[in-house]
Amino acid sequence: MSVAGTLTDWALSLESVPDDVRTVAISHLYDGFGDALGGLYSRTAVPATAVAEIYASKSGESPLLGRGSRVSAPFAALSLGALIHHLDFDDTHAGGLVHATSVSLPAAIAVGASADASWDDVVTAATIGLETVTRIAMGSSHGFHARGIHATHACGTIAAALVSAKLLGLSREETINAIGIAGSASGGLLEFLNTGSSTKQLHPGTASMNGVVAALLARAGGTGPESAVEGRYGIYATLSAREVDLDLVTSDLGSRWEATQITIKPYPACQLSHVSLDAVQSIMVGYGTMAAEDIEKIEVWVHPDSSAIVCEPIEEKLAPRTPYDAKFSLPWSIAALIIDGAITVGTYSIESIHRPEVAALAQKVVINLTPAEGAAADAAGKTRISLRSGASLNGGVNASAGGPRNRLTRQALINKFAGNAQCTPKKAAEFYDVLESPEATLAQVVKAFELLAKGA
Repeated sequence: MSVAGTLTDWALSLESVPDDVRTVAISHLYDGFGDALGGLYSRTAVPATAVAEIYASKSGESPLLGRGSRVSAPFAALSLGALIHHLDFDDTHAGGLVHATSVSLPAAIAVGASADASWDDVVTAATIGLETVTRIAMGSSHGFHARGIHATHACGTIAAALVSAKLLGLSREETINAIGIAGSASGGLLEFLNTGSSTKQLHPGTASMNGVVAALLARAGGTGPESAVEGRYGIYATLSAREVDLDLVTSDLGSRWEATQITIKPYPACQLSHVSLDAVQSIMVGYGTMAAEDIEKIEVWVHPDSSAIVCEPIEEKLAPRTPYDAKFSLPWSIAALIIDGAITVGTYSIESIHRPEVAALAQKVVINLTPAEGAAADAAGKTRISLRSGASLNGGVNASAGGPRNRLTRQALINKFAGNAQCTPKKAAEFYDVLESPEATLAQVVKAFELLAKGA
């Protein structure tokens, strides 16, 4: 059977998700809402929201979160996806290297509202999205990135189409067509890495929007190729540069949950930098504060796939031009961590990225490549800081914080949400309680979000 057919049969027959999977999924949806609030409170213009707001109307079917107005479902998904990903603080699946919540939650909220779905139905549909985008991406791990394509967009469009089809109650044939149509809207160029532009911030929004539109087109009679994923000219053949393992996509659906293997970020930077930042952090915890002028050299061992994204070309990584440039520069981020003692949203402000002292310390970072074994985002981290005194400080971690082997605590999630939402931990915890409540409605969730967004 085709990938589209297998995913469709699984998704349309799924009435609910296991309790343990639902608990993990809720934590990711919670984190996604917090990231969206961070996008709102950053007070940086978000083009996707601005465009969506142009079409706001009283008759709109879906909430334009953070603005208190209503728009069509595709525009609602566009805005929320861009807001969640705006700070690059949203979750990442290591095997597929995709941002799962930022493409799944927007479609679930937008279409769920238009279909008058229950909150429980929205959670189930969003979990289907988390599972789908991760599985399709890990079917050719790092293959999309190796081709110069953002896997979140390439795979997220199809996931959003399946989320939408589930909530719209499409038939099997219509759902397969929705996936087929979505395949033609997959893409997302990584060229932003060479310019520091903001297209990556938009990718989850456009992917989610395209998925919603694909489902609506299928409902209206549009057709798409059932082989859009694995076919001769499907997304793997045209958009990925590496081998494909379809078993990773379709096997054990409903018993093996990749949705529980997604990492929630503790740093608002590219996931491929996190394990190295954690390794440096391990030295700082053991050694204490160190002055930049006392450091002779900082050696970091990096997976080749990570190096291609966050370390090359090195001359550009040492002098970031924009906040997004800095988020994708491991040398600069390590220097900022050592000088500031922490990585926060403010670390990547336009004022911060031009600090000469950080640029000077970044020059002392030396990148050593490790064997290309396993997924880059799931690699171990190792670093050594050599001091002018002659001391050599070694640090390392087996995996980055926030992943399935090293999950953030509930309190850490609440603290991250509170920082993004600029609210007290108490209010952040209360919103978590709303999402987890068996009696919660989608309207209650939207209202609670809007209350937190009032000052944005």
